[in-house]
Amino acid sequence: MTDDHQALLESLERNSRVRQEMFLDAIAVRLNRPRAAKPPDHPFRGAPDFWQSQKWPPEERIHRFIHQFQLSGGMAERLDTMESARDLIASRASAMGLRHIVCQDQQELAELGLKDAIPEARISVWNSRKEEDWIAIAAEADGGVVLADYAAAVTGTAVVMSDRGKGRSVSLLPGVLFIIIPATRMKTRLGEIFAEIERMGPGGLPAGIHFISGPSRSADIENDLTIGVHGPGMVHALIIG
Repeated sequence: MTDDHQALLESLERNSRVRQEMFLDAIAVRLNRPRAAKPPDHPFRGAPDFWQSQKWPPEERIHRFIHQFQLSGGMAERLDTMESARDLIASRASAMGLRHIVCQDQQELAELGLKDAIPEARISVWNSRKEEDWIAIAAEADGGVVLADYAAAVTGTAVVMSDRGKGRSVSLLPGVLFIIIPATRMKTRLGEIFAEIERMGPGGLPAGIHFISGPSRSADIENDLTIGVHGPGMVHALIIG
């Protein structure tokens, strides 16, 4: 870099800082108070102790999760067994005319027996055939079925982690999503889930962690709320047990 170029860069830097100071001074004048001379004190970091210690009993967690999930536009209900979940998925898939459903490759989902329960639909298991384009398969599927790793009651959020057998596309691309949530995986707060994720360590983190609180909602364009733009437009949360 020549001396002329270096001098130009230094001049631009000085001018930029002057304009920045003028901008901040103008804000202080409009607020009718002096400019802050130092960063504000932060005596507390993170969530306060009373929030960290808050844990609802199991029944309240389930009740609160269902309430919050429904407020977000999702459908949530509690079922006794996985067989009940299979029957409900089959009933709703038939009612909605779903012809292609993609599932995560997990033993719990394989034991549902969706192929027998919904004979009219094609059931694809993520990454079960290495030569297939599974993102394209998930994109053309009508429905997706996933098993949640965790759920948070206070926000009505299901947490789904991805790996080789649990492709993120299963929960993102089909228009209808069924999330099976074992009641034993229901936490009170998201902070409890973050703590467990942190304990995995850098080498144990999954390829993706997805927080699902009802159907996809977006109002990016002129504040016009649209459902299903960035993900499924219909989400069913089935709490088991």
